[in-house]
Amino acid sequence: MGKNKGPRRPRAETPKGFRDYFGTEVSARKAMLDRIAAVYHRYGFDALETSAVETVEALGKFLPDVDRPNEGVFAWEEEGDWLALRYDLTAPLARVAAQYRNDLPTPYRRYAMGPVWRNEKPGPGRFRQFYQCDADTVGAANVAADAEICAMLADALEAVGIERGDYVIRVNNRKVLNGVMEVAGLAGDDKAAERGIVLRAIDKLDRLGVEGVRALLGEGRKDESGDFTKGAGLNEAQADVVMGFMAAGSETNPDTCARLRELVADAEIGVEGVDELEQIAALMEAQGYGPDRIIIDPSVVRGLGYYTGPVYEAELTFEIKDEKGRPRQFGSVAGGGRYDDLVKRFTGQAVPATGVSIGVDRLLAALAAKGRLDRAAQGPVVVTVMDRNRMADYMAMVGELRAAGIRAEMYLGNPKNFGNQLKYADKRASPIAIIQGEDEAAKGVVQVKDLILGAKIAAQATVEEWKSQPAQVEVPRADLLATVREMLGRHG
Repeated sequence: MGKNKGPRRPRAETPKGFRDYFGTEVSARKAMLDRIAAVYHRYGFDALETSAVETVEALGKFLPDVDRPNEGVFAWEEEGDWLALRYDLTAPLARVAAQYRNDLPTPYRRYAMGPVWRNEKPGPGRFRQFYQCDADTVGAANVAADAEICAMLADALEAVGIERGDYVIRVNNRKVLNGVMEVAGLAGDDKAAERGIVLRAIDKLDRLGVEGVRALLGEGRKDESGDFTKGAGLNEAQADVVMGFMAAGSETNPDTCARLRELVADAEIGVEGVDELEQIAALMEAQGYGPDRIIIDPSVVRGLGYYTGPVYEAELTFEIKDEKGRPRQFGSVAGGGRYDDLVKRFTGQAVPATGVSIGVDRLLAALAAKGRLDRAAQGPVVVTVMDRNRMADYMAMVGELRAAGIRAEMYLGNPKNFGNQLKYADKRASPIAIIQGEDEAAKGVVQVKDLILGAKIAAQATVEEWKSQPAQVEVPRADLLATVREMLGRHG
């Protein structure tokens, strides 16, 4: 008779496409978001925290390349209604703006930070849950709202440690793009598929180059693997219009706008878009945000279909090494634009809105590449346990340190092996260990062990240096707090 193996044990593994975040990662993200929030708050934006769950109807059909509203999201049916985890922070804002329109000020400035979920195929660096950090203005049709978002984004990047000269905010306008499409003969619902191919081709300029994009505007392109991508099927004259638009970027914002105006002179919507770009450039210049930080760039298209006016991206321009050691620029870490039709789905009335979303994980990776994140975050001071009968004394030491604002903990494992306690302190990246055995207690003293200095001495110090700066000192119990403060101050 077979042996009863009992119930199957669950596998201890993270679901595919998800990941866990530990202490230093969480702390680094919080510190970065706190700095960004301070900038947003300074600009007059209020925090908003919406539910992680929305109705599928409220989320709408705004996932990229998705035909059905419940595809691409984690959705389930409940009492006849379909609910889903939010896939971004913009769709919930549209619902909030409609639901509370009589209570909120107009315009309504808000920022939001939190996790979002995508039911998409995971891949390297592509997760189904990730953080977003958004800021939006709802109810302002004036492009001054777009200019304000761009200025705020520049300030936020500098606040977290991206220096001026290491980033640029690139601005374009979907109205100009629509004008180019009109001039190229691609206006109308029957040309929607061709327009989509053209927009995606423009968006790949930095990766495919001019010739690759030109091929996608025509019959199509075969990549290095031999796979063929069908093109938009434009003739030479139509392709020339699009390529001329992409090449319109000039040394100065006024020159770029002048060239764009020539290209879309026969399209009213395109001229309107150029007018808005000129206004944004002038408003930015007036605030001191020159072309060293914000430029007009025709190559910015943004992928989502709901953008209706100005669009913008924050690109980091410093070089990093790829997995093969080749230099490359870091690339985009934020993007957004104007989406005047999103709230209309709820109210039936056009409600102007504009906003930006920062890719939190990408910006954290950029700060790490610049050496702006402390990956070896300092752990707590550890009070070791030498005598089980004196736990109250050890806890009193911990309480004294915590009351003074110092991160501290008492060792809660088996105190029998003192070496294990120091190994624990090392694994916790503790800066200091407090030791008081029976002899020290009788004399009213404690041993304060500087673990950071001890590690340095063990790695590189000479005998003379070791004697001149001992890593462990004995001090009166009353001087414990002052000694710990002095040691912590020594290490910054």
